[in-house]
Amino acid sequence: MSVIEHASQNESPAAREFLSFRIGAEEYGLDLLSVQEIRGYEPCTLMANSPNYVKGMVNLRGIIVPIVDLRVRLGVPDPSYDALTVVIILNLQGCTGTVGIVVDSVKDVVALTTEQIRPAPEVGGGIAADALLGIGTVDGDMVILLDIEKILSGIGIGRFNRRAA
Repeated sequence: MSVIEHASQNESPAAREFLSFRIGAEEYGLDLLSVQEIRGYEPCTLMANSPNYVKGMVNLRGIIVPIVDLRVRLGVPDPSYDALTVVIILNLQGCTGTVGIVVDSVKDVVALTTEQIRPAPEVGGGIAADALLGIGTVDGDMVILLDIEKILSGIGIGRFNRRAA
C-alpha cells in the first residue's frame, strides 16, 4: 500500500497534507498548500553577491523567481545535480513571495493527522527548532516537517519577485 493510499484511508478532518521530498538520506515535508508547482532542475541566471545557497533566478511566466538550494541552506555538503533533482516552486504568504527550492527528489503527498505528528527534539546545529513543525510518522518512516517560511525568511530574496520586462 502506498503512502498516499494509507493516508487517504486514515484521513480525518484534522489531517494536513505535506509534500515529502528527499535531501540526502533524509525525508522532509512541507505544507502542500504552499506548493505552486514542481519542475525539473535547470541552470539559472546567477545573482551577484548572493549567499552560496541562492543558485540564481529564473523567469517563470513573467515572474522573476529566486532559486534557493535547500540542500546547501540546510548544510548538506557537496549536493549533486542529476535527473532526479527538482525545483519546488513555492508561493509563500510572508515577505518572501514566490521562490524555488532545489531538493534531491520529490517523494509523495502525505496526509498526517495530529496524532501522527510529534514535537521535534531540541538538538543543536542544522535547523533552528522554531523552523521545525515536528516529526511525522507514516508506516514507521519519519518525515521531518519544515516551516519553510521560517527557513527562508530573512535571506533577502523577496525583492526579486517582480514581473519581468
